[in-house]
Amino acid sequence: MTDRLERLTAALLDAAGKAGAEAADAMAVDGTALSIDVREGKLEQAERSEGIEIGLRVLIGGRQACVSASDISALTMAEMAERAVAMAREAPNDPNAGLADPAQLAQGWDIAALELADLSAEPSAADLEQDALRAEAAALAVPGVSKAQGASAAYSRRAIHIAASNGFSGGYTRTSRHISAVAISGEGLGMERDWAAESRIWQADLPGAEEIGTLAGQRAAERSGSRKPPTGAFPVLYDERISNSLIGHLLAAVNGSSVARGSSWLRDALGTQVLPAGLTVREDPHRVRIGGSRPFDAEGLPTQARDIVASGILTGWTLDLATARKLGMESTGNASRGTSSPPSPGHSNIALTPGTASREDLIRDMGTGLIVTQLIGSSINPTTGDYSRGASGFWVENGQIAYPVNECTIAGNLRDMLMRITPANDGRTHLSHVIPSLLVEGLTLAGA
Repeated sequence: MTDRLERLTAALLDAAGKAGAEAADAMAVDGTALSIDVREGKLEQAERSEGIEIGLRVLIGGRQACVSASDISALTMAEMAERAVAMAREAPNDPNAGLADPAQLAQGWDIAALELADLSAEPSAADLEQDALRAEAAALAVPGVSKAQGASAAYSRRAIHIAASNGFSGGYTRTSRHISAVAISGEGLGMERDWAAESRIWQADLPGAEEIGTLAGQRAAERSGSRKPPTGAFPVLYDERISNSLIGHLLAAVNGSSVARGSSWLRDALGTQVLPAGLTVREDPHRVRIGGSRPFDAEGLPTQARDIVASGILTGWTLDLATARKLGMESTGNASRGTSSPPSPGHSNIALTPGTASREDLIRDMGTGLIVTQLIGSSINPTTGDYSRGASGFWVENGQIAYPVNECTIAGNLRDMLMRITPANDGRTHLSHVIPSLLVEGLTLAGA
């Protein structure tokens, strides 16, 4: 399959050259996706999609344009190239746009070592339906669950190849297997909803459907009888399920696109402390069987492990070629793209230094406060870091969970919040982002 995609990208580059492009890169993606949804023990929806997408970016000086199509005929590719060149000639000039120097390109990678593609057979629709039915049944079997909102199982396989006129050519295949369930406790206005889901690259690594469904049911049952918490300033524990959102705000603020626009609340923080001493945010795009792994980025540059934050100090931005040139720096090999858009910076696998305490230890030590298990809506000022989000979870008194809560708002400023985090040791290592539960001191809570 990758040989076919390689031929397609080569044909696109050839067409671009004939149409008058000075430089070009091309992308071809061949994907298969199958998903099954069930509700009340019956099949609700089955979807399967297959197809090839191709994308072409052409450059004429600092002017660029992108086009894409799902037709891979020679005529279509020739028309794409002509259209892209015509668009590029009318596009505004960007002195930072351009391909990598050949000396910068990745070479000699080992795709097999990353184990990104499951070698076992694609599951049948019947197999996926059985997984979804078992997950739903397990959720309904939990005492306190009144109904299930449904369950799903899915599989996807996606092959990608990228080539450019600077000599780069490379591709890989990635698979994914997924099971999820949603359960409801209570009745009428007292209903509470919760969920559980798991995804893996390799099907053999996926937990059993019953385990996932049972967890969804237990979470929903635990939320029965939720009420508003008090208003005031309290410590807040971000459960491991949603703690990634906090580090995600930091990652968004160090993205080169935001920094180059001057719209990041960390735009002046390079080389300063942004996390407590001893905490490191590490990016590693070479973890085996992990969804964010890749041997090269979307511009053909080698990917590499790096510390974005080292012992609390912000060490660098996340950059593709264009943002690096604008900021007078070197690309960090973090370009991402789709078939219809130019590259932009994006992160791969992220891990935060774990703490020594368990989640239970942090709950005990927080005394009185809030455990957040779900976040609702978002009001984040990307320039100032002001933070406000709806939340639900559990109220803690005397170091013990007292009752479930809903309909509350937590607020603060991200720069202050991140300097007051204490991590637990419960990060799940199979995730692309391994972020443990995080205790944040002194947030403003608006409840009853």
